[in-house]
Amino acid sequence: MKKSRKNLVPVLFVFFSILQINPVDTAARQKLVTIGTGSIAGVYYPCGVAIGTLANLQRKEHGLRFAVEATSGSRFNLKTVAEGELDFGFVQSDVQFQATKGTGSFERQGPVKSLRSVFSLSPEFLFLVTRVDASIKTIDDLPGKRVNIGNRGSGQAETFKKIMKIMGWNTKTFSEILRLKSNEQSRALCDDKVDAIIFTAADSSKSILDATKQCDTVFSTISGEKITTLLSRYPYYKKMTIPGKKYRGVPHDIQTIGVMTTLVTDADVPENIVYELVRAVFENFDTFKQKHPALTTLNKADMVKVGLYAPLHKGALKYFKEAGLL
Repeated sequence: MKKSRKNLVPVLFVFFSILQINPVDTAARQKLVTIGTGSIAGVYYPCGVAIGTLANLQRKEHGLRFAVEATSGSRFNLKTVAEGELDFGFVQSDVQFQATKGTGSFERQGPVKSLRSVFSLSPEFLFLVTRVDASIKTIDDLPGKRVNIGNRGSGQAETFKKIMKIMGWNTKTFSEILRLKSNEQSRALCDDKVDAIIFTAADSSKSILDATKQCDTVFSTISGEKITTLLSRYPYYKKMTIPGKKYRGVPHDIQTIGVMTTLVTDADVPENIVYELVRAVFENFDTFKQKHPALTTLNKADMVKVGLYAPLHKGALKYFKEAGLL
């Protein structure tokens, strides 16, 4: 049985300070709506702040007070949304797929039947970043190298395990496999403790920018016949293109694969709460896109369908139909 929804205190009182709201005075008047994001240094957090800020512009009208919480990311957000501890959460589309179908890390517990989609956001690319002197042009050049694939259970580690299986690799294929955290990998790459780092991130995320600024790096391609096989076997991965001339040392577009950032909720979240959040974003769309570089390429048509595997929440569905998007 689900836990009752709690009026959780947000980790940062960002909205109280911005809007000059006294949390004690307003707690009785306005319902607190929580959005689980990710690390403050990542992309999920500023995107959550952007959504909450826009939704709070109409707080006197709808009586809701949106606040963000920094979390450990996709799997934590999905679990806590399903348990009623968070109202919304940012989740990678592969995690959403597995939760909806009861596959992967959700095979033992089965499908999360109450999971609902709200909308999708920006793509998350699988970056293969190497030093210039490592002589790695494509993913096929990784055997014999020192590769950081991220900490156990992370999205990047799970993706690389699938790539290894498709490619016919094992741990002995590489001179060393490291499991450094995202805030450690850029320095390790530039200090010549690792030859390549492979990880999933949104465009213009801090982890990418740090790697390109600290030393001379290149982005290597992730493509080929075996990667095509991977895409057919796991439909939540898509071919993607990292834009060239946007990062230091990356003059051309780079072919890779990736997933989508999605926002999810639970079927039990009231229709009006989801409706007001969606309305705030889509009716202030140009403003929303300016809130972070990863949001600049968003278009409404893709946001209502791409990367969404759980059924749309009825509140989101209501707005999309009213707006002619469905």
